[in-house]
Amino acid sequence: MNLLQRYIFVALDIYKENHQNKDIKSRLDGWLTFLSSDEPADIIALIEKYPQFKPMYEQIYEICENIEQVMGMFSKELYELDRNTVQYMIDELQEEKKRWKEEKKRWKEEKKQWREEDERWKEEKKRWKERDMCQQQEIERLRREMAEMKKDTLGM
Repeated sequence: MNLLQRYIFVALDIYKENHQNKDIKSRLDGWLTFLSSDEPADIIALIEKYPQFKPMYEQIYEICENIEQVMGMFSKELYELDRNTVQYMIDELQEEKKRWKEEKKRWKEEKKQWREEDERWKEEKKRWKERDMCQQQEIERLRREMAEMKKDTLGM
């Protein structure tokens, strides 16, 4: 990962497994314990070694005591998630509508081309019929002419 600042990623579950039954030796261990453990023994050991974590645990405790506040926080978050989901669905539907409109436009153009092609074929068919009729008339004229020639030839 190419980041502008230097970061260290720590898997807290692995830290917790490796740190079981070990003392907190540094402030970094203190933060990792704070973030990864909810065991009373770990919390007591952390507060004894680093008292500055006590107000944070007190605040967490107060939040847990006031379930209404926690539920209110969740309600606000769920409302926001619902709103975002609805907006996402609206955006998706608008995109789908746009695709359908483009598809409809493409089908109309194709339909227009097919109609034009059909008209060309009808005109071509009409021309062939006219040619056929002219040829039939020509054949009839030639037959009559031949019949007259036969009469003339036989009558002489």
